[in-house]
Amino acid sequence: MRRIRPRRSPAVPLLLVVFAGAAGVIWLWWSNTPSLADTASKWLAAGRITGLLAGYLMALVVLQMARVPALERRVGSDRVARWHAMSGRYTLSLVVAHVVMTMYGYALQAGLTFSDIVQQTVDSINQLPDMGKAAIGTGILVFIGLISMGPVRKRIPYDLWYHVHLLTYAATFLTFWHQLSTGNEFVVEPIAKTVWYALYGTVTALVVWYRILTPIRLNMRHRLRVEAVIEEAPGVVSVLMSGRKLHRMGAEAGQFFRWRFLAPGMRFSSHPYSLSAAPRPNMLRITVKAAGDHSSALRELEPGTRVWAEGPYGALTAGKRSKGKVLLVAGGVGITPMRALFETLPGAAGDLTLLYRANSTQDLALWDELASIAEERGARLMYAVNSPEGERPDISPDSLRRKIPDIDEHDVFMCGPPGFAQQVYEALRGAGVPTRRIHHESFEM
Repeated sequence: MRRIRPRRSPAVPLLLVVFAGAAGVIWLWWSNTPSLADTASKWLAAGRITGLLAGYLMALVVLQMARVPALERRVGSDRVARWHAMSGRYTLSLVVAHVVMTMYGYALQAGLTFSDIVQQTVDSINQLPDMGKAAIGTGILVFIGLISMGPVRKRIPYDLWYHVHLLTYAATFLTFWHQLSTGNEFVVEPIAKTVWYALYGTVTALVVWYRILTPIRLNMRHRLRVEAVIEEAPGVVSVLMSGRKLHRMGAEAGQFFRWRFLAPGMRFSSHPYSLSAAPRPNMLRITVKAAGDHSSALRELEPGTRVWAEGPYGALTAGKRSKGKVLLVAGGVGITPMRALFETLPGAAGDLTLLYRANSTQDLALWDELASIAEERGARLMYAVNSPEGERPDISPDSLRRKIPDIDEHDVFMCGPPGFAQQVYEALRGAGVPTRRIHHESFEM
């Protein structure tokens, strides 16, 4: 039970491959760029390189949406989501720069001024092949970028943002063709065109396989249905789901699925929730706190309701572990993946400790289960709740060292709201826990 097989993160090799691809794109541009004799040529060359890099990054943006298991389970869904957001910002910036610099270069060639760039853009859309589709795709990308900005994103419903975000696929398709028909590099270099087709073809195949065919296969094979809905604490319910051969789904404690419940008003909503218990051959369970329309509606689910699941996703699993002793830290409903790990992580008596943070003892969902697991496994179970006067408990480097003197010899898994996670992270670092042994993953995306 104490045998540990930590997985190596492929993040660094993947980033090296990405940068190598970008270097290849720059080399392609450089080798096909003649001497720049005038200002117009310089602007057009700048427009070409920004366009090439935007096209390359757009393929990566879509790849990061493909739910490829090697990324989702090994790198981590939250890190992939951050890569996707960052790549999207760079892509949109490069696309805008490409349009402005290219149109300005064309305007200079025609003897026009910067103020005539709008007319030049309209002429290019009407005259050049595939530019109409590219203009529509660019407009979609700008729209997605605007609604993904922090202040806007917080004000729109999650389901609306999620479904609009899927228009990235349409934008990529629409902007792809003008790259080949108007891009000088692809016109003069047939090998470059073949490589570009291979890049986009591979990404398309991964999207079709993992976003469409794999979920269809999973749900046809396992046929999930709601078995029961149980209230665990004020505003917190567990949804039990039955199905066929669920142990063959490949799910691990600490992972999550995207769940779509085929009930009135919920069919078009897909939300991520962690497993709150180790997967059983005929049963899965999630535990959810009411925090919005979708999560609040779960308590009304009727037994027998069909469930559409996508996953499993996430890298917050036993494979992250590198030490014999483990501290699990949960904040609020973040107890769900921690409860599953508390039950399944290998360890002898005294190896496992769970710290559960909640506002009050009434909010300690699944507490009876946790106490039973702790007694059975010889694990340590602690909670931190507000005082009757509302004073928050002390979670600091000193308090952690008092409670767990050898905390710097632990791996730490934690899950909870962003502010709580940041506070605990800083306390753990102050208590001497290395960053590489602090494991946290957010699946709110």
